[in-house]
Amino acid sequence: QVQLVESGGGLVQAGGSLRLSCTASGSIFSINRMGWYRQAPGKQRELVAAITSGGSTNYADDMKGRFTISRDNAKNTVYLQMNSLKPEDTAVYYCHAEITYGHIGTLRASTYWGQGTQVTVSS
Repeated sequence: QVQLVESGGGLVQAGGSLRLSCTASGSIFSINRMGWYRQAPGKQRELVAAITSGGSTNYADDMKGRFTISRDNAKNTVYLQMNSLKPEDTAVYYCHAEITYGHIGTLRASTYWGQGTQVTVSS
């Protein structure tokens, strides 16, 4: 069984910063792509940023220059540093990971989502 646990959300004023963390645990063999998505009320879930196991990153256009995604492969953890936050960044942020799990001979690959963490930016 694999689980993603997020932390770091909260309430912050516009212009402020927050750092989100997401740690994967369980019978993990390897983790390929990890990323952050967000969903605001009444809107579809959208990609915020993603990072491969090799460190290649991609960002949604509005997040470039403000958000930074990073990961610690030894800790199976991905981070999202969010700076210069705007009220329109208010949403539930979800961690996502592509994980190969199990043991040699019985490996499986699947995608997983965290439970979500609320980020609220006040004006």
